Amino acid sequence: MKSIPLKEINWKRHISEYAMILIGSFIMAVGFVVFISPFRLAPGGVYGIAITLHYLTGALPIGVFALCLDIPLFLIGTWILGPKFGAKTLVGIFSLSGFTTLLEKFYGYEPLVTEDYFLASVFGGVLLGIGLGLVFKSRATSGGTDIVAMIINKYNKIPVGRLLIYIDTVVVFVGLIAFQDWRIPLYSWVTIFITGKIIDMIIEGIGSDKAVYIISDHYDEIRNKIINEMNRGGTYLCGEGMYNGTEKKIIYTIVDRKELILLQKYVHEIDPKAFMTVVDSTETLGEGFRSLKEKINS
Repeated sequence: MKSIPLKEINWKRHISEYAMILIGSFIMAVGFVVFISPFRLAPGGVYGIAITLHYLTGALPIGVFALCLDIPLFLIGTWILGPKFGAKTLVGIFSLSGFTTLLEKFYGYEPLVTEDYFLASVFGGVLLGIGLGLVFKSRATSGGTDIVAMIINKYNKIPVGRLLIYIDTVVVFVGLIAFQDWRIPLYSWVTIFITGKIIDMIIEGIGSDKAVYIISDHYDEIRNKIINEMNRGGTYLCGEGMYNGTEKKIIYTIVDRKELILLQKYVHEIDPKAFMTVVDSTETLGEGFRSLKEKINS
């Protein structure tokens, strides 16, 4: 394998990625120790299993239990799938275990808000989602049950995302069987749902941009308003009316939430019979918005 010269390595990017892994791991550790584990919630994954084992046996801290599960999974995954996980995943595994164990030692297992499963599941899910989102943005994986899903996927081609749902569901029901308390799986699913939503927000961003499609015979006048008065661009798409087969020009443009109101006003003034569709755009990259290069290098 050809080695990369040291001077060609983007050290700033590497340092920022490893910093994100450490920060994300610490945030996740806070979520597990302060909100999730005191209520014995099992929100899927290796740490859901580790929390259950910790309360059943009391033998090891949650972080140590998780590390004992993560390392064999990492080695098995590397053996079956090849060296695709890399150093960053190992850093994530050890840092999350280390931060969790330290917080267990110095904070303990008392809930921040006693007897409130809902607040614990919501804020635990938020912290896990932020932490995992940062880890994923650093181009690392969380290891654990992700590796199990990838191994199963190699042999039966079930999508990895669906496999993770199955595995997390099994872990949640293990918590139910272990503690005989229906609050555990129900609130664990709340945590899983919120975690997934927060991860999407971290990775895709909280965009306020709107993708707009406009069908009107007065497309030239609308175009002039978009370009000259809103200082935006757009694209003509060619279409055909389904009813009478006439050719149509469709305006496709991206505006932010504030500009949308202005655009709707312009379109209504020019052509009250225009057809307009507005779609949420979670992320817009390119000229006039955040550059693709900036996105890739962030």
